Formats: sequence, C-alpha cells, structure tokens
Amino acid sequence: MNFSGKGKVAVVTGAGSGIGKAVALALLREDYRVLLLGRRIEPLSEAVKESGSGDRALALSCDVSQPDAVRAAFDQVQQVFGRLDLLFNNAGVSAPAVPMEELSFAQWQNVVNINLTGSFLCAQQAIRLMKAQSPQGGRIINNGSISAHAPRPNSGPYTATKHAITGLTKSISLDGRKYDIACGQIDIGNAQTEMAERMAKGVPQANGEIAIEPLMDVNHVADAVLHMAALPLSANVQFMTIMATKMPFVGRG
Repeated sequence: MNFSGKGKVAVVTGAGSGIGKAVALALLREDYRVLLLGRRIEPLSEAVKESGSGDRALALSCDVSQPDAVRAAFDQVQQVFGRLDLLFNNAGVSAPAVPMEELSFAQWQNVVNINLTGSFLCAQQAIRLMKAQSPQGGRIINNGSISAHAPRPNSGPYTATKHAITGLTKSISLDGRKYDIACGQIDIGNAQTEMAERMAKGVPQANGEIAIEPLMDVNHVADAVLHMAALPLSANVQFMTIMATKMPFVGRG
C-alpha cells in the first residue's frame, strides 16, 4: 500500500479508543497521514476502517513501555511516511482505585511504565526523527490530564505519572527549541470516553461523597488538539486545560 503524499505525518498512541481514536480520526479528516499505535490491533484496524482514509492511515500494534517496540514503530514512520510532523503522546492506564497502601508494586509499575516511560520513549524516537529530517522540526503534544494538577481520591500512580508528564513536557520544550521542535501539553477533564463513563454514575469526591460529574463530547478534545497542531512551529500552546465546564475541579471541598 502506498502511503506517500503531501499531507503532514502524525503518530497517535493509544489510538484504538477514546481520546486517541477521536484525535486520530480528526487528523485524518484534516488530510494528515497517521500512524495509529496501540496494544491491540483489532480496535486500531477498526478505527482505520471507520475513518475511510485507509490510504493515509496505518495501524500498528505497539507496547509503548518497551524500547525495542517503540523503536521499531518509529522506524516504520521513517520507512513508510518519510518524516514526522506530530506526535500525540496519549497512551495511558490507571491502577485500581484502592488506598495507596493496598496497591501492589506491579500495579504501580504498570502505570509508570505506560504513562511515563512510554511517553518518554515515544518522545525520544520522535525527537530523533524530527532532528534528522528536512525541513527540521515538528511538534509533540503530551496528554497530561486534570490529574497533572490535582488528584482524585485513591489515584496515586496515575496522578504521580501525570505530574511527571508536566516535567517531561517542559524538558522537551526547552531541549527541542534549537531543533524547531515544539512541545505542549493538553490537560483533559471528563471527556466522554469508555474510561470516563463511570463519572456519569457517580465517583468519589475529596470530601468522601459520591457525586455524578458532567462529561463533555470527546470531539471537543480532538478539536483542541487540532488547534495546537495547526500552529506554525514559531508558536506553541505550552499548556491547555479543556474540561467539562461544571466538573468539580476549580474550587474547594
């Protein structure tokens, strides 16, 4: 299959469902050529089929926590598309919502491996491509989450990794400047995805109550990522927060 063309090239991790899928489909509608990465090939292939843009989309199974797998995936970017303009670092998981002292080391490590190490590994390979290509440069957008600012109850591993993503974003921004590599972070709150559907049924609050929380259409998130991606490399959205207006984030209690 020929994936050559004039459209910009993007890699989206965790692209088989939720925010990643919505962003991948939105990029394809904007004539990007897109590599969709995820652990399970079936939902990735379904997303490509749903897009109707199979001539510009490639699904590839990849465990972002494994250096060799990530390296092989970005080698595919180079071989198939010839360059890379955008990485949306989106793949993420959470641990069971139990008290911190009840978490196993394996549960902690799994969240760190995927959310933080996976983002680092993908950014590392993206930077290598963006430095070497002509014209040089590109953009990396990290999915930080509202948890990069404030935790939910019993969310230690997820919150810790999302706070760490903020540090990674700043470091990439600083170190990428001389190569025309821009890096920003989008912090998302209560987008309507499978992962967040529990919000509509009621989730624990800081004061111990269970409360239903409002959700927003995930396509609003995709539109926000498109806005960040569409800027020239001379401009950058360093941090953006997009959330359901009435979710309990700003305030006390």
